[in-house]
Amino acid sequence: QEYLDFRKERSRMLLSRRNQLLLEFSFWNEPRPRQGPNIYELRSYKLKPGTMIEWGNNWARAIKYRQENQEAVGGFFSQIGELYVVHHLWAYRDLQSREETRNAAWRKRGWDENVYYTVPLIRTMESRIMIPLKISPLQ
Repeated sequence: QEYLDFRKERSRMLLSRRNQLLLEFSFWNEPRPRQGPNIYELRSYKLKPGTMIEWGNNWARAIKYRQENQEAVGGFFSQIGELYVVHHLWAYRDLQSREETRNAAWRKRGWDENVYYTVPLIRTMESRIMIPLKISPLQ
């Protein structure tokens, strides 16, 4: 009921809405329920048209650098809606853990190479920190 009340109240403030149909990258973990508490970071990238295969090939090699702490939740790309959009979902205990985990990736040989090859493919990027609702399987 709390969520339904929230949706009703939110709809009074809603000015616009966008929808996307996403597919999962085959090389990422499948999203699974998690024990919490966690925060989640949704990193969204708008790529240059024609670069999705190159992005996927680079990330298929690079994901191993971000798997040690099981922070990689899911990787998705748009199929309907705005195209050439990629979303990466990461789980962290808190913002401090996020910073430490991201810094640790830079100390791993090969991570910098992935960044070097993928940054030129990006038009824009966005990062959002999310806190799961009590009813979410991702805690």
